Amino acid sequence: MCFSATASFIAGGALTVIGVVTVKLAANRKELPFAVIPLLFGIQQIIEGGLWLSFNYDITQLKVVTTYMFTLFSHVLWPIYMPFAVRSMEQKPWRKKIMLGFQLIGLGVGIYLFMLIATLPLTAVAGEHIIYVSPHFYEWAVMAFYIASTCLVSFFSSYSLIRLFGVLVLLLFMLAYYFYTVAFFSVWCFFAAILSAIIYLFFRGKETA
Repeated sequence: MCFSATASFIAGGALTVIGVVTVKLAANRKELPFAVIPLLFGIQQIIEGGLWLSFNYDITQLKVVTTYMFTLFSHVLWPIYMPFAVRSMEQKPWRKKIMLGFQLIGLGVGIYLFMLIATLPLTAVAGEHIIYVSPHFYEWAVMAFYIASTCLVSFFSSYSLIRLFGVLVLLLFMLAYYFYTVAFFSVWCFFAAILSAIIYLFFRGKETA
């Protein structure tokens, strides 16, 4: 997490366990991409725990590797993966068509941010929180597309709990940006990770329905 290695490893370990259980609850291949989200968040939090250790013990190579790994998750994976996972759950054709638009937006954002990460300097600094420092062009436009692909796509789901997940993730995004502007990606990813436990409840509810 943005506060300590211990918090990151505890959250990451718990989400990894929840993620494995959730994957087992998926009934078919179409449900699997959405079911794996808590597991991916767990891995991301463990990576940030490793980044904290690199600061605590001054391990330069570990810092570089975990900084890039975390940023690839936060900036590249989620805008591409989230609309794909939500759309894979959907059965209504008209909703799937709308979500395809979000998939294309997310793919564009992910590729654009990957190019920035690959070609421009990237580093992280630690204080009370971890701050990921990288230059971004067209920041507000990219942010709008990022929000659309990671949050707004869930608003069009047929499933009420997936819509709720999207609303809460968007709310946490705004709160993290307002209160932790400089470090908001680290903060938001942590709380979004915790929130992803809702996905376990979603599949558990489907199993017992």
